[in-house]
Amino acid sequence: MRFVQLDTPKPISKIGLGTWQFGSREWGYGPDYERRAGDVVRRAVELGVTLFDTAELYGFGRSERILGAALGADRDKVVLASKVFPVLPVAPVVQQRAVASAARLGATLIDLYQVHQPNPVVPDTTTMAGMRALQDVGLVAEVGVSNYSLRRWRFAEAALGRRVLSNQVRYSMIDRGPERDLLPYAEQAGRLVIGYSPLAQGFLSGRYDARHAPSGAVRRANPYFLPENLERGTALIATLREVAGAHDATPSQIALAYLLRHPNVVAIPGASGVEQMERNAAAAEIDLADDEYAALAAAARAFRPVTGLAAVPGLIRARAGK
Repeated sequence: MRFVQLDTPKPISKIGLGTWQFGSREWGYGPDYERRAGDVVRRAVELGVTLFDTAELYGFGRSERILGAALGADRDKVVLASKVFPVLPVAPVVQQRAVASAARLGATLIDLYQVHQPNPVVPDTTTMAGMRALQDVGLVAEVGVSNYSLRRWRFAEAALGRRVLSNQVRYSMIDRGPERDLLPYAEQAGRLVIGYSPLAQGFLSGRYDARHAPSGAVRRANPYFLPENLERGTALIATLREVAGAHDATPSQIALAYLLRHPNVVAIPGASGVEQMERNAAAAEIDLADDEYAALAAAARAFRPVTGLAAVPGLIRARAGK
């Protein structure tokens, strides 16, 4: 496993484990799920993964409970990252929600506590006052944000009066917005971009095409999986396969390696089983050549999916099963 070169109390692995699906019925949560989730978490620890990301919103607290139970005595060895959902993110609420998350995790310290979304009404001054108090009493080590613009990230840091270590954002080969400003800032300032949905919910895995669309409700609601977009992605997937062949790897591993090439980026893909966790962790060891990276970047830029309002009719048809 490789690690980010940042001054943090615990090393942060380049590949983490995202646990959005833990406890979420839309991802297949059921009687056997906690055992399988536990197997994934324990294997991740064995592979050197140190970053485990959850949130109070995931499964309405079930994700935190499942993760905490699976880690057991390893809780103190890893970077536990959770998030407060900012319905009313004033200082006292932020503090109370952190205490509740720590209890569900079975932890005395949340290594990275993040604001899940920017609140459009409540300013970060009061939210960060709560975060600062949590740091002062030792319940939170590092503060992060999620889905923040660069401008608001920097404002949050000014409000905290300390570094806001990370910004967790959607980042993949087909969601490259963070490359414009967040990645350069993170590298210049010694901060971290945490990429969620780094495989675009499996679009970049090569498992799907226009004739083999996914069946799950979550993916059916994603415009990338419209038959037209799956067809448009053929050239991109072909490039991923070509580079993967040169590394005896999978398209998913190459898509992760593309992100991890940036020094201040970590990725937190989910894993539905131990084998998937092993493949994700192995991606951290792949070194892309300059020409391979350039070919991947060019193929990603050439992908022009149907999104926004233009995708709505197709999404309606997909949801109706037509």
